[in-house]
Amino acid sequence: MRQRERADKVLAWFRRERPVVKTELHYDTPFQLLVAVMLSAQCTDKRINMVTPALFERYPDACTMAHATAEEIRQYIASVTYPNSKSKHLVGMAQMLCDTYDGIVPDTPRELVKLPGVGRKTANVVLSAIYDQPRIAVDTHVYRVSRRIGLVPRTANTPLKVEEKLMRVIPEEYLADAHHWILLHGRYVCTARKPKCHDCGVSDYCKYHEQQTRKLAATPGDKRPQK
Repeated sequence: MRQRERADKVLAWFRRERPVVKTELHYDTPFQLLVAVMLSAQCTDKRINMVTPALFERYPDACTMAHATAEEIRQYIASVTYPNSKSKHLVGMAQMLCDTYDGIVPDTPRELVKLPGVGRKTANVVLSAIYDQPRIAVDTHVYRVSRRIGLVPRTANTPLKVEEKLMRVIPEEYLADAHHWILLHGRYVCTARKPKCHDCGVSDYCKYHEQQTRKLAATPGDKRPQK
């Protein structure tokens, strides 16, 4: 099955089964989304949603946070991963937003990645969710699942290469949803250590499942996995 055909079938299933999809991070403003995504690096959305209400109540916008110290921010985010570096990045990001962009989150990737702690993935999440731009953010889930299913070739061995390949096989109008579809699929079904192929709605189109089925069929006494 060609990658384009595989992508079409996978996307068709997601559109049918999960027509409404969005980030699990809680936010009310572009600034709050930016903060939440920065905090979510190598951390669960559930944990981020536990710490951001108090953080946003105290620092509701960039200019308020710009006057905080990293130590003050750290008190609110102590339970997330890498609180020391993230607190410094948040303060630096807020200061730059106020000093350079009047507290407004930029709408271009070039400007966004200038902000401390903001990389390509974070920028793409914000540009897609807030500014409705046709972009797809590649986090660990999107990277793993895209390669495992076969939406991209195994030679796509960096997040940027995966992003570029996905941009070619996914229609522009589905890019934003595709990020959430693939991410959530990786979070709850196509997990890193033990993918739940028996619960997977796209296993018929999955390259990994196809390979595993062939291996089991070639092993005497084993049965093919049941869906």
